[in-house]
Amino acid sequence: MAHHIPCKLLFLCLTFFTTTQTQAHFAEESLEICEIKTPQQTTKLHFYFHDIPNGKNPTAVIIARPANLKTVGFGTLVMIDDPLTEGPETSSKLVGRAQGMYGEAGLDSSDQQDVSSLLMTITLSFTQEKFNGSSISILGRYRVSDEQREMPIVGGTGVFRLARGYALAKTYKYDPKTGVAVSEYNVFVLH
Repeated sequence: MAHHIPCKLLFLCLTFFTTTQTQAHFAEESLEICEIKTPQQTTKLHFYFHDIPNGKNPTAVIIARPANLKTVGFGTLVMIDDPLTEGPETSSKLVGRAQGMYGEAGLDSSDQQDVSSLLMTITLSFTQEKFNGSSISILGRYRVSDEQREMPIVGGTGVFRLARGYALAKTYKYDPKTGVAVSEYNVFVLH
């Protein structure tokens, strides 16, 4: 019986090294493809993000929440299809939509440092000018209590293919009665 253990070990090692070499070969091919040089540019975008959780036509709806919660709190997930506008008024020119979700990810703690932290996973889809049909993906932490929140851009499509950068969000207006929030966004995209 002890004689079979080294054989099994040898088989596992050979399987590992064979798999590793196959993957390395694939990675080498991918690296060759990625070595194509393309000029990059930085684009700055400025718009307003309207999160409307109540009323006749809400653009943000709770899709899950812990059973012990009656309101928004840790563990709540919200799906959004929020308008992005040129100015802070909802009647301002529509430039795109923020689609995706955010979840309440910060636990209430005694030091109050992690209260109201959202995990944002959204796609900013644009509808105007040369950016029509292009999008930017954001995935990151959004601390509601910070005056200015910074989130990373992790990708994009169309004009913004292979995008990276960051988005700065600042509360422009918030109505605690209705929950309607308007945030000003300054986005810096390298693409």
